[in-house]
Amino acid sequence: MEALAAYRRRTGHSITVVFDAWRGGSERPTRTSSGGVSVVYSSLGETADTRIRKIISRDDVQWIVVSSDREVQAYAWREGSVPVGSEDFLRKLEGGPQAGEFVPLEEDYGPPRRKGSPRRLSKKEKAVDRALKKL
Repeated sequence: MEALAAYRRRTGHSITVVFDAWRGGSERPTRTSSGGVSVVYSSLGETADTRIRKIISRDDVQWIVVSSDREVQAYAWREGSVPVGSEDFLRKLEGGPQAGEFVPLEEDYGPPRRKGSPRRLSKKEKAVDRALKKL
């Protein structure tokens, strides 16, 4: 939370963090604030993923959703938002390699897994790249 608060002060971005409270929370979602970061606890019987889906779909806003959960990422795409993997955001937060910088991975040395130019990003990869540049 301290790192997110520092990031918010540095960039001015609005940040909402959603935590699970479905086993021991209240009957309604709870909102607090910590260092300028909005914190939401899901309600009793509701997971954080479900609360994130509700937040994404309630407004006609394009969100940048930081999550490594595939279902949340797929839902974000369907709702017109852009999901960014947690590891990518953490690298951005820690000042590591940025979007668009080539970082070779072991699996990059094998044969290409898709058709087309290996240097061209897919539409979704381009959207994620743009979102990371905004962060």
